[in-house]
Amino acid sequence: MGDTRLLETTVSADSAQAFTLAGGRLAALSWGSPSAPTWLALHGWLDNAASFSRLAPRLASTLGVRIVALDFRGHGHSASLAPSESQDIALWDYCHDVLDAMQALELEQVSLLAHSMGAAVSCLLASALPERVDQLMLLDGLGALSTPPEETPDQLRKGLLAHRRPASKPPRYSGLESAVAARVAGGVTPIDADTARPLMARNSYTGNDGGCYLRTDRRLMKPSLVRFTPDQVLALLTAIRCPVLLIEGDKGILGNRPWAERCRRAVADLSRHVLVGGHHLHLEKHTVNQVADVIVQHQNLRKEAMNHAIS
Repeated sequence: MGDTRLLETTVSADSAQAFTLAGGRLAALSWGSPSAPTWLALHGWLDNAASFSRLAPRLASTLGVRIVALDFRGHGHSASLAPSESQDIALWDYCHDVLDAMQALELEQVSLLAHSMGAAVSCLLASALPERVDQLMLLDGLGALSTPPEETPDQLRKGLLAHRRPASKPPRYSGLESAVAARVAGGVTPIDADTARPLMARNSYTGNDGGCYLRTDRRLMKPSLVRFTPDQVLALLTAIRCPVLLIEGDKGILGNRPWAERCRRAVADLSRHVLVGGHHLHLEKHTVNQVADVIVQHQNLRKEAMNHAIS
């Protein structure tokens, strides 16, 4: 997918290391020593690498790992598609972002820490390229959005009409707090201002007119042309062979819904933990420590099991 060289490195105010890779196409934040084992962190739809700004430092310090959080294409500081390129950004396109990052970081196999849409991307990679994924740590996300076969024509119709429609003018906000308030009021899942603020800070810039604008590629707001069918999603989950840690918020998007239960049953090696929290429980200040504790405990148990197997 083009040049995957690692490019410039800077240090941001929150002590994360900011850099670009894939010829400057992808932006990232990292925590931990560059010489430590590297995990990749994948954010959710309309979020960015700052999604891990509260969880990643805790894990890097406690587990001695380096966590590299990507901005997916069209999100955060990563490049958007050129106007002449495809009008649709499909879920599987993000797999190339992960593979490009792995190539740039010289990772043959990787542990993936992923939230929501990032969890869906992780499941695709772990099923299609099992040799490249060591483990999945999923945060309130499993599988992928699906469309029943009989609804495919309607999904395609919605996508075609939306992508043919002229782009609307991007909203202008008076400042960061105004943008944060808009995210809180209009988010697909509930989120409070304190949780949204790191995301919006990374996803906004000040225009020449002094207004606050979002970096998000507007095409991300349009419906997909096609989606996997439910049976395809289950087949992908069934093909996952690596260990899967699933941490859910009790007010998240999974819960005991029949579809979520079917998805969990499809995964061969899944450990599930439900914590008090919302969809962004890994970024919520009152739950991030509990999320970190579950991951640390899971890693310690995994290490003990591996050592026992060797002895």
